[in-house]
Amino acid sequence: MKVIGFAGWSGSGKTSLIERVIALLSARGLRVSLIKHAHHQFDIDHEGKDSWRHRNAGCREVLISSGRRWSLMHELRGDEELPLEALLGKLSDCDLVLVEGFKRASMPKIEVHRAAVREPLLFPDDPHIVAIATDVELDTPLPQLDINEPEAVADFVVDYMFRLSPTPAPAL
Repeated sequence: MKVIGFAGWSGSGKTSLIERVIALLSARGLRVSLIKHAHHQFDIDHEGKDSWRHRNAGCREVLISSGRRWSLMHELRGDEELPLEALLGKLSDCDLVLVEGFKRASMPKIEVHRAAVREPLLFPDDPHIVAIATDVELDTPLPQLDINEPEAVADFVVDYMFRLSPTPAPAL
């Protein structure tokens, strides 16, 4: 699997951009998966549902299955958060994994930057950033992609991951 990340500050538009890029890459026939890091407590289950009740009763894992999808929820129950490389190992085979978050991971990343967010740029301190999707002109030799043109971002991802990098992505 090839892996490329999208990193940036909250409010920069990472999720919206990634959503549009996924649709474009999938339309090109690529099998795309995503890992998203959440900095806060989150829940995909709903209070009162059977799975929620079983998980809250103490199950470490609850797998829900239907004719359309399945989902596995794993409670850490005090264990450490899994590193990105372990999470990648949980995914089914695909062509490309997009990673949202994991700002400090050693993988090729596209920085997502909006001038209105007013946070410092990540690229000066992160040698793994290979391009910047932004709404302003920046002083950098890195490729700059228009954050409002997801087609250009999708083209860059394909070129970088499949044409410029014929070998598998570096180990994390």
